[in-house]
Amino acid sequence: MKKAVEATQRSFNTIRTGRANASLLDRITIDYYGSPTPLKSMANISTPDPSTLMIQPYDASTLTNIEKAISLSDVGLTPNNDGSVIRLNIPALTTERRKEFVKMAGKYAEEGRVAIRNIRREGMDFAKKQEKSGDLSEDESRDLQDNVQKLTDQYIKNVDQVLADKEKEIMKV
Repeated sequence: MKKAVEATQRSFNTIRTGRANASLLDRITIDYYGSPTPLKSMANISTPDPSTLMIQPYDASTLTNIEKAISLSDVGLTPNNDGSVIRLNIPALTTERRKEFVKMAGKYAEEGRVAIRNIRREGMDFAKKQEKSGDLSEDESRDLQDNVQKLTDQYIKNVDQVLADKEKEIMKV
């Protein structure tokens, strides 16, 4: 369940908030000699100012591949290639765009909640199987199921808190 919350947090990090952040590019992979390679392992990504990301590839021959991958991605940024580095200008977000990002964050949070509920279901099934096989008494099984439910509620609250923080960050002007 903790990993589901962490995965949700990583998904939130890929949502733009109007400031340059290297984690916006975490999901981008480049075809490097026939194998998909994450961008962050092929280039140095820096933020020279709050509204610019600068990508400096370790291998200059990959510059056009990186530019192409960014253009085709769902990041929504246009790369500017000057021959040695790629610059991504992060435009200020409109209110409409901010609302879209809040919806996207809500979708990621729901995916996290579903993952937590799936883990709860597995835990409940395990407790019931142990009870049927005689390894646990009925009371022990109920206690185990109650503990699984309490953990589920706690981790769903964590996802909701992370979502509230991200919505606040997105809507901050």
